[in-house]
Parts: sequence; C-alpha cells; structure tokens
Amino acid sequence: MTIRYDNRVAVITGAGSGLGRSHALFLASRGAKVVVNDLGGAIDGSGASTSAGEKVVAEIKAAGGEAIANADSVATSEGAASIIQSAIDNYGQIDILINNAGNLRDKSFAKLQPEDFDAVVDVHLSGSAYCTLAAWPHMKEAGYGRVVMTTSSAGLFGNFGQGNYAAAKMGVYGLMNALKHEGRKFNINVNTLAPMALTRMTEDIMSDKIKPLVKPEFVTPIVAWFCAEENTTSGDVVEAGAGYYAKVQIVEGAGVVLGAGEIPTPELIQENYDKITDMSQAAAFDSANDIMRHVFRTLRPR
Repeated sequence: MTIRYDNRVAVITGAGSGLGRSHALFLASRGAKVVVNDLGGAIDGSGASTSAGEKVVAEIKAAGGEAIANADSVATSEGAASIIQSAIDNYGQIDILINNAGNLRDKSFAKLQPEDFDAVVDVHLSGSAYCTLAAWPHMKEAGYGRVVMTTSSAGLFGNFGQGNYAAAKMGVYGLMNALKHEGRKFNINVNTLAPMALTRMTEDIMSDKIKPLVKPEFVTPIVAWFCAEENTTSGDVVEAGAGYYAKVQIVEGAGVVLGAGEIPTPELIQENYDKITDMSQAAAFDSANDIMRHVFRTLRPR
C-alpha cells in the first residue's frame, strides 16, 4: 500500500530550500499538513527573510496541498517553541518533526572563533534539541510521534575545517540515542539522516559532474520512511544520497582484560594495544547499560 501522511502534521525546519524543501513538498504531496520553517538567512546564519518559506508554501498550495510558513529561529528555545506552537495553533497537533535547519562557518580550528563555534552548535544541535523539546509533550500526549535528526559524514567521520559543524552533527547522534529510549513507550520514533546532497551549503564544493547525481530528492525517500506510521524503527542512522542508502552505527571491539585484578601499567597497555584496538569482532550496543553488562560479563571469571 502507498505510504501516506493524511491527518498528520509535519514541522520541517530549514525548509525554504534544498533538503528541507524537498522533504516538505514530498510529505505534502502524500497528504501531510506542513509547517515550512525557514529563517531565510545566509549560509552562515546571518540575516532573515520570510520569502524562502513562503515560496515553498506557495508551491505546496499550487499542487493542492496544505502548508503555512514560519520564520522563527531554531537557535533559541523561544523561537523553537514558536515554531511548534504554529503547528498547534493552525492544525491542532504535531506528529512529525524533521530537524533540518543548518548553517556553516567553516574554518580550521586554529582560526575558529568562539562565536563561530556557538553559532553553528546553536542551530544544528541546540536547535534540534529545542524543537524536539517543544514537540515532545504533544507527541507524548498523543501517543505518536516521528522525529528525524540530521547529522553529517563530517560529524560521523570527521572533516578538515569543520570542528564546529562536526561537533554539532555528532551531538544530534547522541541526542537521538537518548531519545530512542525515552520515546519507545509513547510510540515516538527518533531516527537520523546523514545526507549527501546538493544544497546551498554544498554547492561550492561539488563538481558540475556530481551535482546532477546528488539532488535532494534522492535523500527524501529515507526521511519519508522515517516519518511513516508504518516505520517502527527507532535509533537508526542512515546515510543517503544519489540512490545510495547505508546504515551507520558506532561499534565496540571485543576488548581485552588486563592486569589480573591489578591496575595495569601503561607499558602493559602498549604491549596489548593491537588487541585493544582489534575490531575484527566488533559489535553494536543499544544502550550504555548494554555495554556495561558486556564489560562485566567479560570480567567475570570463567
């Protein structure tokens, strides 16, 4: 059966262009009522305008869908609360939240200023937390919610000149890992997208040969799945772009026990470092408690 979002209300941040616009147009085409949030600023987060969000709303309405524009900033708790409240005021509920808003202030770490770090973390990490925090009580009361975070390969694997961006993007991964546990009994699923797409933030670093292959529309299908009622998965990170989709997760090696009950020396660590870092038997864990149980099972005398 066709996946649809009839009678669902979706809030999408940073939806005035790129990925957010693609997500908004698709969900609206499948029946969702959409709050198109976009501050309308420059890539570095400066400035503001309502035109970007309003243009996407016009596209949605022209295609027969329902949508409203919102130009509040995700970077403050007040702005985030206003974004979610606009969904409640206009449609009476919030079922889907896609945390997509972003900015860039790329600099090598030696040249990075505190304000450059804060500006990026405020939007990507704090913005995702603030919006989710505002939506969470409504989702809990309804016993239903679908939340999508947006991370990046820069956060998952690192990238030169993006210390602020990478820190923020890895932060949303950690936020998801906590919320996947807290949302389970309320039917709130939280998953994370790691996109590879042509957007305002990537157009200057992608060649003309690659650009046609990484349209945002290739990314939206996995987001649409994360937002679907039929999806019961929570806590997944999926990298997506150009028709490529792959789960990404943190794993831990089998580990070794050193010292025979005594505190090991750094020399013993040196001697066994290859075993400590051996990933041939790596495994994934669902929670910090699962890792603790694994460690103490490993320590238990056999």
